[in-house]
Amino acid sequence: MSATLTSQREHIARLNDLARRAMGVACTAVSTVGFRSLTEGDQSSVRELIETFDAFTEDNDPHGERDFGTIYQLADGHWTTKRPRLREDERERVFWKLDYYDREMRFASEDAAEPAVTRRVLTIMLSDEY
Repeated sequence: MSATLTSQREHIARLNDLARRAMGVACTAVSTVGFRSLTEGDQSSVRELIETFDAFTEDNDPHGERDFGTIYQLADGHWTTKRPRLREDERERVFWKLDYYDREMRFASEDAAEPAVTRRVLTIMLSDEY
């Protein structure tokens, strides 16, 4: 990978970190009907974990842009970024994803590393809505 591509991906990752930490300000945040069916407390817990998400791995972040993640609700109701060992220990799974659009929100952005031409949209959804 070239130094320029690595630098561009690092810049995109920093912009994505900012978008997650300032949802609604540094990005447009949307959520699905399924996610909105969770209690307000659960929605708040998930948003907080998205804002502070740092559980990036090669599996969920192969391009190094920090644009996707999974939040798990354990059987006891607690929300976490750590995947449970056993499927029966998991009650719910929420995905979040950042996408890059042009400023008019009609097409994909030509350059996700350039805020002047890019609008970020963070979507929060239940995993079965993906």
